[in-house]
Amino acid sequence: MERLSFLFAFFLYCSIANAQSVYPGQHEGKIKLPVEGEVRVYAFDMKDVRLLESPFRENMERESKWILSLDVDRLLHSFRTSAGVYAGLEGGYSSVKKLGGWESLDCELRGHTTGHIMSGLAYLYASTGDEVYKLKSDSLIGGLTEVQNTLLENGQKGYLSAYPENLINRNIAGQRVWAPWYTLHKIYSGLIDQYLYCNNKQALEIVTKTAEWAYGKLSPLTEEQRRLMIRNEFGGVNESFYNLYSITGNPNHKKLAEFFYHNAVIDPLAEREDSLYFKHANTFIPKVIGEARNYELHASERSKDIAEFFWQTVIDHQTYCTGGNSHKEKFIHSDKISENLTGYTQETCNTNNMLKLTRHLFCWSADAKYADFYERALYNHILGQQDPESGMVAYFLPLLPGAHKVYSTPEQSFWCCVGTGFENHAKYNEAIYYHTDDGLYVNLFIPSELTWREKGLEVRQETDFPNDGKVSLTLRVEKELKMPLYLRYPSWTKNVEVKVNGKKVSVKQKPSDYIVVERTWKDGDEIEVNYPMSLQVWEANDNPDKFAVMYGPLVLAGVMGTEGMVTPAPYSNPALHNDYYTYDYNVPADMKTGLKLDKKKLNRHIKPSDSEKLVFFVDDENIRLEPIYKIHRQRYVVYWDLIK
Repeated sequence: MERLSFLFAFFLYCSIANAQSVYPGQHEGKIKLPVEGEVRVYAFDMKDVRLLESPFRENMERESKWILSLDVDRLLHSFRTSAGVYAGLEGGYSSVKKLGGWESLDCELRGHTTGHIMSGLAYLYASTGDEVYKLKSDSLIGGLTEVQNTLLENGQKGYLSAYPENLINRNIAGQRVWAPWYTLHKIYSGLIDQYLYCNNKQALEIVTKTAEWAYGKLSPLTEEQRRLMIRNEFGGVNESFYNLYSITGNPNHKKLAEFFYHNAVIDPLAEREDSLYFKHANTFIPKVIGEARNYELHASERSKDIAEFFWQTVIDHQTYCTGGNSHKEKFIHSDKISENLTGYTQETCNTNNMLKLTRHLFCWSADAKYADFYERALYNHILGQQDPESGMVAYFLPLLPGAHKVYSTPEQSFWCCVGTGFENHAKYNEAIYYHTDDGLYVNLFIPSELTWREKGLEVRQETDFPNDGKVSLTLRVEKELKMPLYLRYPSWTKNVEVKVNGKKVSVKQKPSDYIVVERTWKDGDEIEVNYPMSLQVWEANDNPDKFAVMYGPLVLAGVMGTEGMVTPAPYSNPALHNDYYTYDYNVPADMKTGLKLDKKKLNRHIKPSDSEKLVFFVDDENIRLEPIYKIHRQRYVVYWDLIK
């Protein structure tokens, strides 16, 4: 495919549900609009990056079992109920076993999980090639087609949801209702993913009809009505309409995206105002992702500046050592980290969306600072969201000293972070490698195999990272290939050593940059990189005496036992929708939360285990430190008080 067509495909998929951009040819004929914004690097399609054995692949496999265990009829039940599909059945009802939590029939957010699962299945199919994911996808799309056709017969002109259209009417009227457009965003994104990754044309037909309904519903509204309606959370539905517009070229789809421009939120960012305090973070971030899409499609420098300013503001003033943000789902006062270490910090959806935005910004600039953040948030928050014993996921990553992770249940929770979890753990291969027309970027150190068909290149990355900092890359080429290789030089290391076929290569770059190795590569060439890892402190941005201990990019937390915890595991109460939010951690009063040490000489006080990887002990304190992503079903302490 010509380079211009490739750019179309790249930017569409760099933005859709934080999925992978595509390899030339996969979406040939599907993308109509050119990309006008500047791009420096491109991502690879998921199908061209296969995960090898690692904690990431283990998470993906556990998550896939959960998705496959959820019966299609159960996922479609609320859609069919709302549309009246069951009306012709004897008794007028379905015998399908109902899902609970946020998917129960009395929850106004019902249906969002089905959207997330459509995306998750699309990513799993692309990432593995296993037909089982496409088969389930096709069943879901077939069921949604039936639902939409039933609604069309009843005069609802393309509407599709698991709740009645009355919820949209209440939203337009400014009445109390729980985020109906947020749920539609998840459904629309899932349908678009199904079209692009599973080549399901029915999915595109469904989402195009929903857009026709949406345009008819929203275009008659006054400006006053528009502003009133979008005060309610609408997720990233603006992004979905921009993505659909890039596929169809239909100007009405662009108008729908622009309809959801939230003046009260975005205009201050355009003026570079930091007015984030107490704003609902996961409502806020997707609106900025929509601006990122606007830049990519229309070269709007205003939108680009908004996205970059917002990202930097959140990173500098709102972000914890783990890469997450928010307290009780809201942004905190700028530079007040130490005052917001509670049991309700770091909603996982926020981190999901920050990573999504980060990928946009990285593609525009190839700045290593974005890759550094991506790694920190991925390892410390996303990787550790999933309980390895049960496969369930956490809503928050709490930073209250002595707190612990609270997991979902298989069929009775379905929080928003369960939904994004179905996506998070299906797409770990999305940000390992990037490329220019001629060069390859290695951003993450995750065991994997890359196929760059256009170049006749295969790369196998083998590493035990983060157990140690050694990374090996073996290149297979069809013919000799002159190409620069860009190896990320992380901000957390120094004195990196690089060898090509056993010979040391001079490294002139500094941390938070890229080591450039340019040569004519031959089949079987091997690159060995050693990234030294060391102990560091990460001080709260408002109090240097409140700090976390890090090893390389990993946050080390004190493992503090299980006293007072619910047994056999801290699962939530299935009867409550928001039990993650009211959970009483019952922290023992005598929990140790301080360390006496010299922050500049950590090696004097903190020693590695002789027998266990990534385990450290604090001398004379009887405290065991492990990476936060590995700590489950245990209390922990991340931020310590300095004892002088």
